[in-house]
Formats: sequence, C-alpha cells, structure tokens
Amino acid sequence: MNTGSDDPGEVAAASGGAAGADGTDGGADGTDGAEPNTKESGRGLGSRAPEYVKARRALHVSWQVGVFVVGLAVVVAGVVMLPLPGPGWVVIFGGMAIWATEFVWAQLVLRWAKRKVTEATQRALEPEVRRRNITLTVVGLVIVAALVGIYLWKFGVVMPWKIKDQ
Repeated sequence: MNTGSDDPGEVAAASGGAAGADGTDGGADGTDGAEPNTKESGRGLGSRAPEYVKARRALHVSWQVGVFVVGLAVVVAGVVMLPLPGPGWVVIFGGMAIWATEFVWAQLVLRWAKRKVTEATQRALEPEVRRRNITLTVVGLVIVAALVGIYLWKFGVVMPWKIKDQ
C-alpha cells in the first residue's frame, strides 16, 4: 500500500468520520482532512515524517525505506526472541510501532490489536469471568500440588545428579 501520492508534500490519510459539505473533515480544529483527528488515536493515518522530508519525493521514499528496514530488524529480533528468552511479543509490537510512524497498514494493525487487548481486558474484569478464572487457577494448583506430592511419595527427594561422585 502506498502511503503517499506522486505530489510532493501530499500524504494519503484515512478519515475516521464523514466529510463536510465543503470537503473538510468537519473537525473542531479546522483541518482540511489531510491530518484528521480520530476519536481512537487523536491523530490521523499517514506519514509522521517531517514536512521537509515529505516535500521531496526521493527523500521521502528513502525515509520510508529506512523506517521499513529499522522496523524489520526490530520485528525479526522479536521473532528470534519468541523461542529464546526475551520479550518477543513486546519487541514485535515495538517494530510494528516503528512501522506505524510511516505506513498506514501498520497503524491499522496496531489500532486493531489495541482494540482487541482492551476488549479482552474488559472481559477479564467482569465478575463472573474473574470467579471462573480464580476457580480454574485453584483447581490447577491443587492438581499440580497432588502430582508433586505423588512424585515425592513415590521417589522421595532425589536429585537427578550425584554430587558425591565428583
């Protein structure tokens, strides 16, 4: 998806609301729709590059390539951290946030993820869901404690290595 047009300084933006009769987004700040304010994020979609970068097509494309490469490096580092120790998902979403400074598709993905996390948080805080989660946690802990007790009763406390032999 191309986030800009062929005209220097013009960036594509998606509006969160209906446009006014005169072509403006009807926002209280009097913007003309190039950078609309949405309820969800407070900022419109599109490039966050400085104006002097957006004004020159070659500079803007090189800026986008740089942002993409840096974001890709961070996302790849996060994917590597998934099986290894480290905050893999946090780093992946950090790379997505880097991409979201320049690419509309990444902004939309981050908004979707944020909305889903907020919905899941609200569902988890509902009293009946909390009671169910607490009950399942207690049942799980009882099962683990029973398994550990059976293991200790059957085998005792024996280390898997022998310190005396060394």
